[in-house]
Amino acid sequence: MSLGVFISVGAWAKPTVMIVATGGTIAGAGASATNSATYTAAKVPVDTLINAVPQIQDLANVKGVQALQIASESITDKELLSIARQVNELVKRSDVNGVVITHGTDTLEETAFFLSLVVHTDKPIVLVGSMRPPSALSADGPLNLYGAVALAASPESKGKGVMMFMNDSILAARDTSKRINIHTNAFSSQWGALGTVVEGKTYWFRQGVKRQTTQSEFNIENIKGDSLPLVQITYGSDSMLPVAYDAYAKAGVKAIINAGTGNGSVPNYLVNTLKNLRQQGLIIVRASRVPDGFVLRNAEQPDDQYDWVVAHDLNPQKARILTALALTKTSDTKEIQRMFWQY
Repeated sequence: MSLGVFISVGAWAKPTVMIVATGGTIAGAGASATNSATYTAAKVPVDTLINAVPQIQDLANVKGVQALQIASESITDKELLSIARQVNELVKRSDVNGVVITHGTDTLEETAFFLSLVVHTDKPIVLVGSMRPPSALSADGPLNLYGAVALAASPESKGKGVMMFMNDSILAARDTSKRINIHTNAFSSQWGALGTVVEGKTYWFRQGVKRQTTQSEFNIENIKGDSLPLVQITYGSDSMLPVAYDAYAKAGVKAIINAGTGNGSVPNYLVNTLKNLRQQGLIIVRASRVPDGFVLRNAEQPDDQYDWVVAHDLNPQKARILTALALTKTSDTKEIQRMFWQY
């Protein structure tokens, strides 16, 4: 009798983790087992992903939802909003303890950062991908998925925000990016991993201090429609032309992220172009093409004088996400700069 009671209580106590599949390499397929870098993404459905790693059922009651079936480079703001709304509905359910999102690695960091800003929950949300398709030798997807489920199921993950899990590392959605496109250790943060998962157990070493999830002023429930204010990125180099900036302005963008060299530098021959665009009402954000470090305000350029914004340590693609969300609330550059300091 006592053994039966123990088993029933243990089964009742097992957490429930929902896997939200969106496609990507983790759901891809190559022509042969030696095709680790050439393959077709988004081929394998969510049930097949789950059944391929039966060990995850030892960690949690795992169920799947096919939210999208797409290679992540094709994700737009419309898909970001769709994913966020589906995840938001899941985390509001009392029978769901955590969510894992399988996702292509190309834009995994953008989706993770977006969710960290707009989904209000203390339940763990974990994005996971792979660098090799399931059909390849030494495919990394199955172990990545196992670790992601372990992370989402762990009570210690509660209140840690939106995370990414790749190559055994627990990574913050805010400051992690893809830094190499052919190795399994593709993702890292200049500020380090939050922790690691080893054989299904989480180990923690740091926690983010920036605003996210329940502390965020943005909320997916307050965003209407299937688009965000249009924000585009220009990439800094030598010998640039103003035509790209002018074309974006004519296309109706509300803000331009200048992924400048070094400290978000703007070449002297483009300063007037950006000043004129700001005078026309466009928000100008100085980011950097350099992976690490951060952009100092009023260094290189007099940002206060020109009424420009600096992206701090957010890379250009994440600066685009935050700027678009900021523009749903305000066009005041001081307010937008505050958001960059706080998020």
